[in-house]
Amino acid sequence: MVISSTLTVRLSEQTKSQVTTLAGRTRSFLAAEAIAGYVSRELAIVEAIEQGLADVQAGRFTSNEDVMNEVDAMIEAVRNAK
Repeated sequence: MVISSTLTVRLSEQTKSQVTTLAGRTRSFLAAEAIAGYVSRELAIVEAIEQGLADVQAGRFTSNEDVMNEVDAMIEAVRNAK
């Protein structure tokens, strides 16, 4: 059994009305699913940023200048292939 707790939120009347029109689910269920999805996405973003910072600190990165030089070379190669 999942232990849960209560969280009160304020919504505009329009949003509350829209949530109410969604078929087959309670407002509580929809709010819980929306919050869980948001938290999951935000945590993934934070983890990716932390990993990126660790990569930079460890020297595992390519400078913007090097990337742009490579992109320019690929564009030039495509142009020359025509």
